Amino acid sequence: MNAEDLKRAAAEKAVELIEDGMTVGLGTGSTAYYAIKAVGRLIKDGFDLRCVATSLQTERIAKENGIEIVDIDDIDSIDLTIDGADEVGPYLHLIKGLGGALLREKIVAAATKTEVIVVDSSKLVDRLGTKSPLPVEVLNFGHTHTAKALADIGCNPVLRTMNGDAFITDGGNLIFDCGFSQGINHPYHLESKIDSIPGVIENGLFLDLTKKVIVAYRDRIEVLEK
Repeated sequence: MNAEDLKRAAAEKAVELIEDGMTVGLGTGSTAYYAIKAVGRLIKDGFDLRCVATSLQTERIAKENGIEIVDIDDIDSIDLTIDGADEVGPYLHLIKGLGGALLREKIVAAATKTEVIVVDSSKLVDRLGTKSPLPVEVLNFGHTHTAKALADIGCNPVLRTMNGDAFITDGGNLIFDCGFSQGINHPYHLESKIDSIPGVIENGLFLDLTKKVIVAYRDRIEVLEK
């Protein structure tokens, strides 16, 4: 199986957890794409589902697959969210946000009863921050000062760009991708320090938000649970 086959297999395994009548969160990114398509097939087969999108891109893909999107403010909670991750570390802690949707993804995850992450085995790490940078979403106003404050606490912030211009999130903000030479040793402490910096809106550490991770290997699928 190639990389795309692995992503599809993990996503379709996660969709098997969806029950008729659920409110479902739809993630953002290449793995979540396959979950969205599978959810569309469920709806065509007669499932009554309400779906919440974590990005404008996800909303567009969902509508293309016959999925009606509801506003998160019009629901009390989300039964199940299927999303991807850039890294999965010990205790099912995650780094997310390389797709640029970390703010909405975290809001949806916090409103979700069961957050299910789908990845291929290359995303598993012994320590967060060893393969992927940590995305931090910040206000445009004063962002150079925000970057300096991030550097002062040990991050190596690099402004994300696209086609030569600064990358702009769905919320109109910027992202700094923060590198760590030794990885992230104390994620809770780092999360607290990042969130205390004026100008920071959200960071890509997803701690204690995930109930289940579905991992696709070349020869099998494994389910990790807390």
